[in-house]
Amino acid sequence: MSAHVAPIANETEGLAGFLAQQQDAFRSVAYGLSDAQAASTPTISALSVGGLLKHTAEVQEHWLQLVLAAPGRPVVEESDADKTAEHLDTFRFRETDSLEIALKTYDDVSARVLDAVRTVDLGVAVPVPEAPWFPKDIEAWSARWVWLHLIEELSRHAGHADIIREGIDGATMYELVAGREGWPETPWLKPWQPKQAPTLR
Repeated sequence: MSAHVAPIANETEGLAGFLAQQQDAFRSVAYGLSDAQAASTPTISALSVGGLLKHTAEVQEHWLQLVLAAPGRPVVEESDADKTAEHLDTFRFRETDSLEIALKTYDDVSARVLDAVRTVDLGVAVPVPEAPWFPKDIEAWSARWVWLHLIEELSRHAGHADIIREGIDGATMYELVAGREGWPETPWLKPWQPKQAPTLR
């Protein structure tokens, strides 16, 4: 993924392009981390890179199922208490969790979301979910609204993840993207590489 979205010819391309860009930010921010580092919370926040990766995968899956079921609702509807507990749990990346598995889950849902962006009518009515944090005076949003909301959601959490990653090992986003994609080193940008252990004499 390049550092910028390619030129777009229509609304669908724009939604898919900018959503894919934000999805890719989480692959970059997790690049080179161990499971323990992904679970670490180096800032005053309780958030971790791994937790944000799990959360954004769950958020994408949630909205995807709503869009695919529209204009109806998904068959299974949980109680408000169950939804709240599950939502909060997605932010937790335990030391027993696997970053490799979390990334595979994330990549799978991200690909299915992008497929839906390209194939589902942007104007289809998506019923507002039954959860305490959603408005009660709106019956439905469009699929277009959902995809824009996901861009907003992923962008916010990508910023959180940037700060957390920098707190782990000092790595910043452009360094990580350059390291992932093999960009050449320049006077102003050095691609991220794992720190070498000191040589023992």
